[in-house]
Amino acid sequence: MRLTILGCSGSIPGPNTAASGYLLEAEGFLLGIELGNGTLAQLQTVADPFDLDALVLSHLHPDHCADVSALTVLRRYHPAPPYPARPRRLPVHAPADAPWRLANAYAPNETERAETDLSDVYEFHPLRDERTTIGPFEVTAVPVDHPTPAFGLRVSYGGRILAYTGDTGPCAALGELADGVDVLLSEASWTDSADRPAGVHLSGKHAGELAKDAGAGRLLLTHVAPWTDRDAVLAEAKAIFPNAELVEQGSVYDV
Repeated sequence: MRLTILGCSGSIPGPNTAASGYLLEAEGFLLGIELGNGTLAQLQTVADPFDLDALVLSHLHPDHCADVSALTVLRRYHPAPPYPARPRRLPVHAPADAPWRLANAYAPNETERAETDLSDVYEFHPLRDERTTIGPFEVTAVPVDHPTPAFGLRVSYGGRILAYTGDTGPCAALGELADGVDVLLSEASWTDSADRPAGVHLSGKHAGELAKDAGAGRLLLTHVAPWTDRDAVLAEAKAIFPNAELVEQGSVYDV
């Protein structure tokens, strides 16, 4: 598997940095994971968005799905799409209310919101706590602890496993998600503190502890908010799990 970082800024885009977006590739199949603010622009630097074979959204906060509206415009109105007839729908695996939530984000006013339907552009599949096959990947969605329905993802291909936490606070499900993985792509939105609200995000310390306890091979830290000290987050993680690093937009990793 090859992992490309389209964006890694947490909660909002940062200076010259898109919000959450990742591209996972195997056997020529392109699986998008998240499509937050600014990520469609980054996707166009590495691939034709029409070449995207499927998209997974861990949850529906804007920093993880805002650019679905822009992708809708591209797929619906491009004058010369690279296939002979419309519609060719993109499979989107997301929380069950995604068809309505994404339509509401796309509609410009109340009148159009009442009749907006994205089913000509997307083929929606609700994420559930189960394993599913997406192209060459086996993907297991695991519910995690966040203020809106949210999932972590465990992706297997060719004997290798990538786990992605999505957005979550510390919870028991993360141990199952990350158990024995080759690469753990973990959010680390802030530094560790006793006054952080529960059930929202992980700290660098939490991510390091998760990687160590799960026996992960490698820890990639992502979703650091622009107002957070990235070096401090990394230091927390490395103090517990030395094989940790901060991802950078545009970086490519072989999993």
